[in-house]
Amino acid sequence: MLQSKPQEDTYLHKGLRAKLVDTLRQKGIKDEKVLAAINTVPRHFFLDTAFERIAYEDRAFQIVAQQTISHPYTVAFQTELLDVKKFDKVLEVGTGSSYQSCILAELGARVFSVERQRALYDFVNQFFFIKKYATIKRFYGDGYAGLSSYAPFDKIIVTAGAPFVPEKLIEQLKPGGIFVIPVGDDSGQKMLKITKGIDHKITTEELGDFDFVPMLEGKNK
Repeated sequence: MLQSKPQEDTYLHKGLRAKLVDTLRQKGIKDEKVLAAINTVPRHFFLDTAFERIAYEDRAFQIVAQQTISHPYTVAFQTELLDVKKFDKVLEVGTGSSYQSCILAELGARVFSVERQRALYDFVNQFFFIKKYATIKRFYGDGYAGLSSYAPFDKIIVTAGAPFVPEKLIEQLKPGGIFVIPVGDDSGQKMLKITKGIDHKITTEELGDFDFVPMLEGKNK
């Protein structure tokens, strides 16, 4: 469990971020806006101080409630697939550490983020850095249900491995919108990019293997 978070962004951290961006570029991330957002948001702020020196390695770390902060490559890959435009209305299922939320907000999105883990929701609520982004709205709820009262969304991103594509989330996607979700079981998932045409026709692309914590139904108190 996280005990404390760093609050200082030093030249050392900025240099490590620049190296991380180079690594992501070498691994195939091409969207310079996404890379700039990764270079701007201090990932070490989202981790316990014990991980401060290794926060910019391309690896996942455990956070509160047996959840994880995803590999930077995974965050960049999903974000690149979303093709975020300024003022896009984005539904994020699985707030987690809020790192992905901040990357989306840094790109100019209006983020509506749902977290089912009460302990994690409350923990992030006390996190000073997320308050920098007035465009992030956070909700405690069931990600499978989405946020119908705020729909439709230009983009939807799921940051946990779902056993299937939730129909309610498809319904909340705006025509012309993009939905990115890893789908599979405990042995791994396929990243899906789902596009809803203006005529509401659904197109699905399968884009590589990933390993996320499972997306569970309901709310965990």
